[in-house]
Amino acid sequence: MNPQWTQRLVVALLLLASGLPGLLFAPVFGVGSLLLPLVTVLLVCFAVTEVSLRVAALRPWRPVLMLVSGLLALGELEFGPGLPDAAMLRGLLDGVTRSWQLTLQSTWPARADAELFLFVPLAVLFAAVLAVESARVPAVALLPGLAVAALSQAYVTLSGPVATAAGLAYVVVAGTLLALTRRRESRLVLLVPTVVLAVAVSAGVTALDQGARPSLALEHDAAPVPPLRVDNPLDQVADRLTRPGEPVFRHTGTAGTDRWRIAVLTDFDGVSWRENGGYLRFGATLGTATRHARITVPPGGGPWLPSQPLLATVTGADPLVDPATGTLLLPGRRGPVEYELGWREPAVAPETLLDAGIEAAAVTGGVGQVPPGVAELARTATGGLRPSFRAALVLERYLAEHYRRATGPVLPTGSGWAQLNNFLFTTRAGTSEQFAAAYAALARLTGIPARVAVGFRSPQGGPGPVTVHNGDSFAWPEVAVAGVGWVPLDPAGGASRGTATTAGALARATDQARDALPPTQRLHDPDVRPDGPIAPEPPNPDTSWIATLLAWLGIGAVSVLVCAVVAIPGRRAVRTARRRRRTGPAAVVAAWMEARDVLRAHDIVVSRGATARELARGLPSTVDKSVVEGLEWLARLVDIALWSPYGADDRTAAQAWSAVRAIRKGLTKVSFPARLRAAFDLGSLREPGLVAE
Repeated sequence: MNPQWTQRLVVALLLLASGLPGLLFAPVFGVGSLLLPLVTVLLVCFAVTEVSLRVAALRPWRPVLMLVSGLLALGELEFGPGLPDAAMLRGLLDGVTRSWQLTLQSTWPARADAELFLFVPLAVLFAAVLAVESARVPAVALLPGLAVAALSQAYVTLSGPVATAAGLAYVVVAGTLLALTRRRESRLVLLVPTVVLAVAVSAGVTALDQGARPSLALEHDAAPVPPLRVDNPLDQVADRLTRPGEPVFRHTGTAGTDRWRIAVLTDFDGVSWRENGGYLRFGATLGTATRHARITVPPGGGPWLPSQPLLATVTGADPLVDPATGTLLLPGRRGPVEYELGWREPAVAPETLLDAGIEAAAVTGGVGQVPPGVAELARTATGGLRPSFRAALVLERYLAEHYRRATGPVLPTGSGWAQLNNFLFTTRAGTSEQFAAAYAALARLTGIPARVAVGFRSPQGGPGPVTVHNGDSFAWPEVAVAGVGWVPLDPAGGASRGTATTAGALARATDQARDALPPTQRLHDPDVRPDGPIAPEPPNPDTSWIATLLAWLGIGAVSVLVCAVVAIPGRRAVRTARRRRRTGPAAVVAAWMEARDVLRAHDIVVSRGATARELARGLPSTVDKSVVEGLEWLARLVDIALWSPYGADDRTAAQAWSAVRAIRKGLTKVSFPARLRAAFDLGSLREPGLVAE
């Protein structure tokens, strides 16, 4: 082949080896956002090298020309055509110094804004310049591209089909490049990307999580926006109620919505309730929206924007968001804002909801220094029932029947124990602020995870715009229900103005569960359901170092091999050993957790609320029958451990682990590639996500 054409082909392959790793940021920004700037950078670099081949005087200046031309092309593409100005230079500088950090402060996939993703094409540009200038030593020229790949893995590690396709593409490019150079060491060096690919496919943290996890569930070490100084909306409830006619916002297209939230408070120190919030910049989406509404907020009123819990999209505004609660914040807002909101609505059967258990792993904060007599009141108010959604409804009914809403020109304020003690034992009258705070505190004392939400009821209205006023302001408690998520309650009757047309599916299911609640004299704990939820094992924080280590896959073959061969099986062995050391009922539950993780490693989707019987019924037909029998055997032992009055002894624990061995043995009958992938699948080390719909 002509030497010049060989050189051109080598340059093209080096540019591809530098640009392909930039596409690994697709889960963060989306392919559409990255493709045009990356292609532009690579084409500009290739054009500069082509001109340098034809004009010998430019060859010494080639790296400078590539860098300057690439920067100008990115500036023209992202900041508009025209001569370079201060705004363009400032934007390019921010792309180097700030954009990588702003991306970590955003939900993923992030918005396609230059101020967020510009660091990716800039990194590819620098890698391309270094690669072309190191072309004489191909093994060294490949390193800048690997560095970009390592940077991408610091944001999100990939495995499964995405990692396979990316790794194969890189191996083809690198292998062709090394073959063209005809160096003796080519075969040896080619082993490096091959090993990296093999380990990344088998051990990389999966972005698809067995093909079922949506993009909003990608785990990353987000950098929350610095703390914001904002007023506590719970403290404003009473003040708003004294000015009931003042409009707050207007909404349209919201049939089936009984309330709007503006804040969720989880931390309680006995004096005040506060947010736990790690706010992030709102990215492109948090999921798929099934409900939409357009909201108009007039000037003033603070930074809070009306929202919904299972938030999916926001268009027309650029707010901060707490993804865990759906709370929206627009700091520094002074003028009006109009935006469209999209969210999802959970669906659950009323009979299932009434007898559902609580989500024991939900983190809701403390209760501070509890005054005398409050704990006894909490037990009385829940009828002595064990923690469950039925007990949560009993507590709601107790407050609604024994306390009244305060009226008049002067309303009580405050939600600390000083005010709650007065509300519970003296006045027995308060606003929704005291009702919600008292409910959450009493619920926590009885083992029910609860938190306080603040917002507005949705008043009855026609098909046109509906105006929400200060008089619609109220606070309400929410409890964590296994398999459902956070369910709002209403001990003060704050949402009672809503009609059947303004109540959502979850609110209607809650109302039907209330109607089915037995009278006080006939209260009892719900019967043990065969498919009742089992409280999941809390996530083990010791696994966090693995995600950090795997984020730097590709730095070197030695580190990758150690991570794959030692860290993953070793971590599983340590976890299994810890579980086997447990005794009594805890040992049986630990065996169930072990079986669940073994199934997840074999690509069997397991949600957090799934039970052993549910898994046995839903296993694919290709799974060996012994796995189904082992799960059913384990389910019976779990029932004994959790619900039998005699508990579980060492013999029961031994039988549970025998069932786990039977499940493992049944899974060994799958193909060898499937067993190999299961042996190195890191996704099974993570806890399954909370099912919210």
